[in-house]
Amino acid sequence: MSQTENGKQEPPEVPSEGTTFSLENILGDNHDAELDASSTVAEGWDEESVDRPNTEGYCVECEDQPAQVGCDDCQDNYCEVCFAAQHRKGTRRKHVSKPLAVHPPRKPPNEQNGDSTEAREEEKTNEGDEDVDMSDESDMELDRVGTGLPTSLVKNALGTQPAVGSKVGDWFVERSKYIPLRLSLGERKYLRLLDAALQVSEYTDKIDTIGFGLSKTKRIVSQIRELCAILSGLVLSADYKLGQSLFTDRDFEKNEHFFQDIFELGRRHKIMNPDKMRTTYGKLIYLLQDSQSPEVKDMLNFTCVKPIKTVYSVLEEHGAAGLLRDDLITYATMEIYSDGRTRREVQKDIKTKERAIEILSARYQCDGLSQEKVRQCLYSIGDNHAFLRTNRDPCDRMIAYLKQFFHPTQVTSPKHSLAIRSGRGGARLSHDHAKQYAYVLQSLTLWREILHDMFRLWSLTEQDLLSEVVPYRLRDTGQGLNRVQAAPKTLRMMHTILQRAQHSVGSWVGSSAIHMGDHNVPNALMFIDKYSQIYRILLPICNTLHHIPTITEKPALRSYVDDEFGSDEGCILEILTDFFRHGFDGSGADNFFDAGSCIDGRLTSAWNWCAQLEKKRYFPVFLLTGFVGFDGEW
Repeated sequence: MSQTENGKQEPPEVPSEGTTFSLENILGDNHDAELDASSTVAEGWDEESVDRPNTEGYCVECEDQPAQVGCDDCQDNYCEVCFAAQHRKGTRRKHVSKPLAVHPPRKPPNEQNGDSTEAREEEKTNEGDEDVDMSDESDMELDRVGTGLPTSLVKNALGTQPAVGSKVGDWFVERSKYIPLRLSLGERKYLRLLDAALQVSEYTDKIDTIGFGLSKTKRIVSQIRELCAILSGLVLSADYKLGQSLFTDRDFEKNEHFFQDIFELGRRHKIMNPDKMRTTYGKLIYLLQDSQSPEVKDMLNFTCVKPIKTVYSVLEEHGAAGLLRDDLITYATMEIYSDGRTRREVQKDIKTKERAIEILSARYQCDGLSQEKVRQCLYSIGDNHAFLRTNRDPCDRMIAYLKQFFHPTQVTSPKHSLAIRSGRGGARLSHDHAKQYAYVLQSLTLWREILHDMFRLWSLTEQDLLSEVVPYRLRDTGQGLNRVQAAPKTLRMMHTILQRAQHSVGSWVGSSAIHMGDHNVPNALMFIDKYSQIYRILLPICNTLHHIPTITEKPALRSYVDDEFGSDEGCILEILTDFFRHGFDGSGADNFFDAGSCIDGRLTSAWNWCAQLEKKRYFPVFLLTGFVGFDGEW
């Protein structure tokens, strides 16, 4: 079978205050799944190849919207969204444009149904992935790893998570640089105090407003004073000795490390637990953002911000970074599953993991680094694995569903075609089956890559938000006043992830514009919060599909499913078809100009589908499988 080579897209100013700001004043009277790039690609994939001209009448950039604007300098035609994205910076801003007379363009006959002549003449190769049968590791195998003897497992492939018992190389070293250290019991006590202080604070209500009557600097000082007063009082009530020292010193500089630690553990907890502090983290990060301004720093005489404590920084500080290259770490941080396994096998893995943890904690303890601290580092890496399983794995499962129930280029049944047309069912894009299949696959692949590097993205997000050289401006974005701030580090990382996803899939459909620092995504906080919700969309769908065969074991429910959908598979197919169509159709924006096929618009469309779920005829099936909402427990 001949193979075609894929074309790859390379991809406020505030017045200074003369008064001093001290704790005494405050407390006194006066805060992979990859699409096989070697498989035959039909024309419906919309490959960006030099050998194939662009479809006449469509945008030269996204190729799924009618061309509305012509650029005299570029000699190309664009839709309004892509023209604005491509001509918003540099010399392109001076390009001369002209409106085009929009006529409904017609695609070549061989692209109307997504089945090209080449695709019909050639047979599809089998894309089934071979399952790798990993045999259970015995205690003898653990001893071999601990003593440096060769094991029976192959060496880890570059860039993938090391398998249990394999050579780890530098994978854990690079990964641990962005894995926050799990909070200790004592730190969790102060976390509750911080959360309580932020709950009663009205920081953003008082600062991010217009016409308040006071200068912004005075408002910031007033709110930080209030938060610190509340926090000091809570510390006094929880730990009298420590609280008494705060009241005795009455000096910010002497208590600098205490306040830095309090704010840092709140940020660290949020990164590891995106579901926590959903209403208070925004106040915290905006408060720290304002505290980085030179005027506020001069009044405080210290900074509220310190680097996040990571697994790598703790081990490196005590010269124990060798732990991250020890092959035994794969056993000490492995996840233990119970599905489809006997109790004996699970207990064996638990004992193996506990033994590996004890061996490593005894091997790498040193002055200043106790065995308990080493165990805390290992548990933190295990928390990272759990995060990936909860957030990233639903993307892998949806990709598996896509490949299992749908053909990349051929429509097996008209009822289950993924084709969408602009204006029908709320869709804003026009794709045939093959193009929509590729569009969904690349979107899920991109989400998977983002979630895989979420901890690193969160680190860069905080660096952008707390930057001293990148100011923000308060602006009405159409959804109230928001802090609009550029995020160069986060944006650069997103372009790297996007290029990796494009290389993985082998083609790209739609726009590759990334919104950052505009009215769609005002700042890096809005960006990271948006993409941390992906699993809230995909996990309930995966759980519903997984439990459909279980509920149909009851005769009454079996009769209902058969009458409405024909069979279990018919029910699953209808849910998947509707989601892959209208969860990726460019809808959901407040106006026609926003959303679409850009990087952020794909997620907007998915959220819009979630909002319409109650109107679907298969919604009772979701309820029967235990679904309570996209913001609940599953």
